[in-house]
Amino acid sequence: MKFDGRKTSRVKMDHRQPVNLMGSDGTWRRSCVLLDVSQTGAKVEVEGTLDVLQAKEFFLVLSSTGLAYRRCELVWIDGTTAGVHFVLADGKKRPASAPPAKTQTAPG
Repeated sequence: MKFDGRKTSRVKMDHRQPVNLMGSDGTWRRSCVLLDVSQTGAKVEVEGTLDVLQAKEFFLVLSSTGLAYRRCELVWIDGTTAGVHFVLADGKKRPASAPPAKTQTAPG
């Protein structure tokens, strides 16, 4: 569903989805609530101070085990709410029209 004039569809969370922001070097972590998410970014409500978000890049940790995460950078802050943009492995921002990644299958 598109809202707020966004280029990509965002999924708005109907319940409080706990996630974490974590420094790329692992030295800091902030508890958050995921408010909405799209293919290219997310909006989170951050608990605690936001000063650590001045780092160039950090991770949005989506699972309690840390196995599901996205590398991201800060786009904006408004009070305790922050917008992040997902970054590709090569350091580039994920384009809105990027096709989903294809999985390789072993020849059989």
